[in-house]
Amino acid sequence: MAKSEERIDKWMWATRIFKTRTISTEACKKGRVSVGGVTVKPSRTIKPGDVIEVRKPPVTYSFRVIALTENRLGAKLVPEYMENITPQSQLDLLEIVKISGFIDRRKGLGRPTKREGRELSRFTEQATGDGWDFDFDFDDNEDDLTDE
Repeated sequence: MAKSEERIDKWMWATRIFKTRTISTEACKKGRVSVGGVTVKPSRTIKPGDVIEVRKPPVTYSFRVIALTENRLGAKLVPEYMENITPQSQLDLLEIVKISGFIDRRKGLGRPTKREGRELSRFTEQATGDGWDFDFDFDDNEDDLTDE
């Protein structure tokens, strides 16, 4: 028999929004989790159809509850239990913060880590791989003008 309600802290842990149930409970206690715009306690029960907002600064993620579970899920099963409905503006903000980590690198932080290096190279590939070809061939244009 399927349950009709589940504790929000347990569900967020089970659907891998948080790594541990303790972290999930702490997020609720600190007011970082809300349902319908109202901050909730860890014991608050949720049901399918509820929209949960989780603030993980600087981004506020939004998730729609599809099904309930109290057991931790494998990563491949998570989409069957929740839908990520985070607005694109929030995801863009996350991307900007990642990139600004490279631009605003404070003096004394040392070399970038391997992960930071990979993200930087991925960013530069995206920036230069936009289809623009800056190797103009002006010689062809001059020949066209002299043939007239």
